[in-house]
Amino acid sequence: MKGNPEERAVLLGEYIISTGSTVRATASRFNISKSTVHKDVTARLKRINHELYQETQTVLNRNKAERHLRGGNATRKKYAKHL
Repeated sequence: MKGNPEERAVLLGEYIISTGSTVRATASRFNISKSTVHKDVTARLKRINHELYQETQTVLNRNKAERHLRGGNATRKKYAKHL
């Protein structure tokens, strides 16, 4: 996904808010790196649209708080197949 980084940052922020998506899932969806998504929704978005930035950070912080649960569920499913 090439183009204007500011437009991309807004698009990524809106996508994360509307879907509750993680940085990894968003990067996969838009075929860009996790680093690019993170840079866009933190540094660039903060300069461009502070309100959107705050909403995006709320979703990302929730995802970060829940990340250990998602990892545990993935491991549980992985080993449930072997039993």
